[in-house]
Amino acid sequence: MTEFQIWTEKYRPKNLEDVVGQKEIVEKLKAFVKNRNLPHLLFAGPAGTGKTTSAMAIAKELFKENWQNNFLEMNASDERGINTIRTKVKDFARTKAIGDVPFKVILLDEADSLTSEAQHALRRTMENYTRTCRFILDCNYSSKILLPIQSRCAVFRFKPIPKEEIKKYIEKIIKNENLNMSESAIDAVYDSSNGDLRKVTNILQSCAALGEEISEENVYSVAGLAKPKEIIKILEKAVEGDIIEAKKIMFETMLDNGLSGIDVIKLISKNVWDLNIDNKRKIELIDKIGEYEFRIIEGSDEYLQIEALLAQFAKS
Repeated sequence: MTEFQIWTEKYRPKNLEDVVGQKEIVEKLKAFVKNRNLPHLLFAGPAGTGKTTSAMAIAKELFKENWQNNFLEMNASDERGINTIRTKVKDFARTKAIGDVPFKVILLDEADSLTSEAQHALRRTMENYTRTCRFILDCNYSSKILLPIQSRCAVFRFKPIPKEEIKKYIEKIIKNENLNMSESAIDAVYDSSNGDLRKVTNILQSCAALGEEISEENVYSVAGLAKPKEIIKILEKAVEGDIIEAKKIMFETMLDNGLSGIDVIKLISKNVWDLNIDNKRKIELIDKIGEYEFRIIEGSDEYLQIEALLAQFAKS
């Protein structure tokens, strides 16, 4: 087991009560577990918000010591074809649960990666084996799940972890690992994570490997991101019309931090609102940012597109 796996397992919630930042969802799931009557579930939301952890916590609280015998976790992005549903899933679903709970639980992680044929096969399996098995589908985009499957599930939408919850989580790790961390570094971890608790853990562990003192500089270095103030400085140069200097600093920042064009676009979109320009101009620039992101995704040269985007900022 790698060091990162040790950290993630160490701080992974062992029960529903410990799931971070999803209080309303947890309360409903606890009621299901208490009544020992679980519907098919669909967990949708961004990565690192507790979807897989909640599913595992449900299994542990339902089945106690027998949870591993009655719980099957499958990553649908690896096993995404119709044969997986027809064989592995169906074989597990049709057998009786061990213990006094009348059903087993199957977790299909990243279910939005399942092919259309596999989802249609899953739809029938969910109907035929409801008495002996419950399904928990975990996905980032519920729109990629067939509507007939969605209608068979209780849908829970997980939200990015709020800042105050992430700060509590960070402070817990700081205390347990005897780390020193400034308030600016904690804010930097939050800004870098986008509400992803798994990413928070990864950043903290990587920074801790560099020493017990965690600084803002270390956080941005480990996260592979430029500081917001660096991006704002570049955008201010461009708005002032100094496009040559803005381009020079931007390309240096990209090379120094190993940033891709998409990384830069996301940083620009996040920091454009802090520029000292009128709101109408900000709206126009956001529209342009979306256009240039599309160009890069479609395969255009990222350096040329970033340069062209900076030129849009320089326009009066």
